[in-house]
Amino acid sequence: MAPKESVLVDEKMTTASSEDRGIGTESLEAPPVDRRMMLKLDLRLVPILGACYTIMFLDRTNIANARIEGLEKGLNFPSVGFNTALWIFYIPFVLVEIPSNLIMSLPRVKPNWFLGMNVLILGIVSTCQGLSHSYSGFLAVRFFMGIFEATLPSGTAFLVASYYTKRDAAVRFGVFFAFAQLGPCFSGLLAYALEHMDGVNGLAGWRWIFIMEGIMTIIISFLVVLIVPNFPERAKFLTSDERARLQQRLVADKGVESLDMKNIPWLKVIFDYKIWIPTIFFFCSDMTAASMSSFIPTILVELGWKTSRAQVMTIPIWVTCIVVQVGTAWVAGRTRTRSPFILGAICVVIVGWVIQVVHVPSASVRYMSLFFLGAGTFTQMTLIVSWMTCNLRGRASTAIGAALLLGLGNCANFVASNVFITKERPLYPTGFRTGLAVTVLGFVSVVIYTAILAYHNKKLDGKRKQTGDWEDTQEVYRYVL
Repeated sequence: MAPKESVLVDEKMTTASSEDRGIGTESLEAPPVDRRMMLKLDLRLVPILGACYTIMFLDRTNIANARIEGLEKGLNFPSVGFNTALWIFYIPFVLVEIPSNLIMSLPRVKPNWFLGMNVLILGIVSTCQGLSHSYSGFLAVRFFMGIFEATLPSGTAFLVASYYTKRDAAVRFGVFFAFAQLGPCFSGLLAYALEHMDGVNGLAGWRWIFIMEGIMTIIISFLVVLIVPNFPERAKFLTSDERARLQQRLVADKGVESLDMKNIPWLKVIFDYKIWIPTIFFFCSDMTAASMSSFIPTILVELGWKTSRAQVMTIPIWVTCIVVQVGTAWVAGRTRTRSPFILGAICVVIVGWVIQVVHVPSASVRYMSLFFLGAGTFTQMTLIVSWMTCNLRGRASTAIGAALLLGLGNCANFVASNVFITKERPLYPTGFRTGLAVTVLGFVSVVIYTAILAYHNKKLDGKRKQTGDWEDTQEVYRYVL
């Protein structure tokens, strides 16, 4: 048995039967005290961490809105300048994810201060985009943005996975990614409003997009410091009884987990296939998400929508994404499965890519394909993060897994920013064919991964029937399919 400080809770605290823990289930209806506690958790975690996701995608996608308003002309971008401005952001973004989560998990580091300070600096740097006076200066600012934004996705995923059971986490991840879609959705509205600030104080409209959205990020940073809680065992906003009950639920759901961040088998954790295979198909799904920012403006222009109308017409796409991904995540959580819904979402994305590859002449049909691409992609991303984290055990594995998935998975942006070649628009044959091929690869990898997990569960169930020991441990447990 691990030392008491190295586990989430002492075994005596759990009231779940060994068989329940073996199959990773819990009562379908939590008692009233749990519902009150869950509401308390949700109010403390969901809005503010969701707002961080909104800010992250707002800062990330406002470059597309600024492009419509004349960014490239204003800073004399070279022919591939916009693509470079996209991918240079992701170099530090990928490299910083793992160190960020490891720092945040240290006993003396408080997540609210760690995330809050990073959001504050991100807001300042983001504002500087609107104050750039040269293309090279703009690239430098984008690079530094990648450093401070890297802490947000992995850090929020880390905290959510630490607080919620497998059943509850799915819909929470759905809500967090829904907040992410509010970023580009709100960005379109804000860009539409800020368009009329063109010339105010001698600044172009595209500059005001960056400046105002950067100021909003700075404001959010103070709320992060005030609201974001510590990890469950150190959560002061919960009473001692509530902390004990929360830990009971987590142990009943996942078994006893190690919180030890010192004696970690690093090679075993880093090379865990339960991290790397999901990272592959997260990469495949993010290829579509990253690609959409490259060709959405072109399709809107083909429809004849200029500037303000084009900004507004991106909103229905993101609203559809929100509804579909949250609804699917809720059902996935209740059915305690992930792979069937992910495979279904991939099929929806394939339909969207096929429409683009064959290049249906009607721009309105291509516009419709964006709904397929967006809804299927963000549903995948939500469920993949949830699927990976609920199949990991121990704080170190969750920290590193979330960082690798969201860090390396976002490398798809390097691909997307280079295959959508400006001179190939509006057909973009290279970009669309690459997107379709990568999506099919994602489908295949999900099927293979599901088969591996199912084989593990079958072997484990057979062994447990012989021994009669259904106890989940840090090392031996059933996987969620």
